Amino acid sequence: MTKLRVDDIRNVAVVGHGAAGKTTLADHMLFKAGVNSRAGSVDDGSSLLDFDDEEKQHKYTITSSLCHFTHLGKHINLVNTPGYPDFIGQVVGALRAVETAIVVINASAGIEVNTRKVFQLAGEAGLGRMIVLNKLDLDNIDFEGLIASIQETFGKNCVLMNVPNGLGAKFTAVIDTLHIPDDVSADMPVHPAEIAQSLMDAIVECDEALMMRYLDGEKFSDDEIFHAVEHALAAGTLIPIFCTSAKTGVGVCDLMDALAHDALTPADVPHRGRNGDGSEKDVSPVPDGPFVAQVFKTRIDPFVSKMSFLRVFSGSIHKESNVQDMRTGRSLKVANLFRMQGNKQVPVDEVGPGDLAVVVKMDDLQVGDTLVDGKHGPMVLPPLRFPAPMSALGVEPKSRNDQQKISSALHKIEEEDQTFQTVREAQTHELVMRGMSELHLKIVEERLHKRDKVDILTHAPKIPYRETVAGKAEGMYRHKKQTGGAGQFGEVHMRIFPLAEGVVIEDYCTSSRFAYMREYRYHPEMNFVFIDSISGGSIPNQFIPAVEKGVLDRMTRGVIAGYPVQGVAVELYFGKYHDVDSNENAFRTAGSMCFKELFAQAKPALLEPIVKIEITVPGDKFGDITSDLNSRRGRVEGMDAAPGGFQAITAKVPLSEVTTYARSLSSMTGGQGSFSVEPSHYDLMPPNEQAKIVAASGKMKDDEE
Repeated sequence: MTKLRVDDIRNVAVVGHGAAGKTTLADHMLFKAGVNSRAGSVDDGSSLLDFDDEEKQHKYTITSSLCHFTHLGKHINLVNTPGYPDFIGQVVGALRAVETAIVVINASAGIEVNTRKVFQLAGEAGLGRMIVLNKLDLDNIDFEGLIASIQETFGKNCVLMNVPNGLGAKFTAVIDTLHIPDDVSADMPVHPAEIAQSLMDAIVECDEALMMRYLDGEKFSDDEIFHAVEHALAAGTLIPIFCTSAKTGVGVCDLMDALAHDALTPADVPHRGRNGDGSEKDVSPVPDGPFVAQVFKTRIDPFVSKMSFLRVFSGSIHKESNVQDMRTGRSLKVANLFRMQGNKQVPVDEVGPGDLAVVVKMDDLQVGDTLVDGKHGPMVLPPLRFPAPMSALGVEPKSRNDQQKISSALHKIEEEDQTFQTVREAQTHELVMRGMSELHLKIVEERLHKRDKVDILTHAPKIPYRETVAGKAEGMYRHKKQTGGAGQFGEVHMRIFPLAEGVVIEDYCTSSRFAYMREYRYHPEMNFVFIDSISGGSIPNQFIPAVEKGVLDRMTRGVIAGYPVQGVAVELYFGKYHDVDSNENAFRTAGSMCFKELFAQAKPALLEPIVKIEITVPGDKFGDITSDLNSRRGRVEGMDAAPGGFQAITAKVPLSEVTTYARSLSSMTGGQGSFSVEPSHYDLMPPNEQAKIVAASGKMKDDEE
């Protein structure tokens, strides 16, 4: 295949909510273009685009897939994306590779939660947007109400490019609102003549010269209208609406015509990168320009190994050429170059600007990496911004045989899905996987089983509580042990104080309360200071570090519930030793036990992690959400209006109260709500809640030392 002209390329992402018929629509376009001998079906597992085992089992898209076809002389790259918000990361990557987003709406269900989200994401990316009303062959569709809700939510610039000749079983054709035939039926859901005026207003709005000609009553040629629609689409003054039934194929060819005529070309959406000196520079889709591409998707194929999907923004990439990864600085050789047709690889020798390609077995490449030719200086494209994962599960291998395989298997999924993360929690020592929802993590579990033959056990992750004191205490502990021969002896006298966050340690330790201080050591990771006020050699200098180490050991293990201690000051001010029986172990034990006893006397308390949560919900659900937050011990800090009649709520709430919040929010809002969280601070836990944690820990028992 020869290298394509930039003006002949159309890169399009098919986006929308789940069950809107996106994959069926894409499969039908491939059939109409002659790629397949019949239209693939999600229901019977024959879809060219939903080819993973999990997708065939669940009958919905989980990962984005890439295909292409030629129509009216234009090469159309189609990226099919998942519809459920649980897999939104796949949409983010796809939008970086395209200039036009087709937002598919189920005409029966109307605007749904992910419809709003993907429409917003496409707008933020500066893409042209088209709306497709699919499933118009279903019964009980309120067509006028649907159009009204679209214009109310997304703007009056959403205008019908064609209208259905009927609804339900009567939907057999679409009528172009720019070229209205004479024999239009009077009982159509909406007459195309009613749309023509508002459509032309939206088309000419972005071109003053065209608008003046239009106001003067001048007629335009088809070519002029095609170019005007493309310009209006790029400017955002027009968001065309198309009517289809992907199941029956009605309206699909008309949509394909619109993609060929009206969808934006790679030259219509500007892109900028940063040079080595940090300055910005335009990246233009010119064949003889410096090669610049970006990885927008990774797929780990068990037979092909790692596949990296590229969008070429400038220059060309050739089979056997060398490229440089700007993230690592490494030079890589392109052994093979492909275009994708679902899960099938189509070998090519060269891919030019504006086009999409796949390279294989470049294991160092990651999503977001910028590739250059290394001859024209450095250039880095903006990173892809993925939403932070909201749900978490502790995970462990089901059998010992899976212990060695689990890390590499999880790492594969992390490379494919930037909204999935795994981390080994330092405090709780457990492996935690994070995703967008419980469904997202369930699909990960299935993929581990089917692809990597790794079975896992999951549980709610442990909350990283901390222990501290709210009061003061003073006392001593004598460790004495005699078992024949040399024994153990160490006696320490200590005081314990609460240490607030942010205090100036030097001023604190040199204050009058520590009049006999000799030196202090501060441990910022625990907000803990150890103060040495020993005088007269009551404890020899060589044993004082052992006392401190004993205290640190106990702080790490916790006292009342087994959680690390933070925010305390300990003063060692007196002690006793024995010339023969005293040693480091004796004073380490004495320090640990003295701290434990004093901690229990100094009003011990638990600290819990507090998170900042931002929730976006329909305005009529505002009261329900704030009431629910109050029941979760949350504190609402702000609220603001959001587009489309939504409300954005900001609050602080204990982490333990929102570990399963995704499920609750979906239930309260009918799937219309979304949220994000980020760590805020630690705060004292209420006594009644603290008692539950302490009782559950079973930590209050004698040590066996």
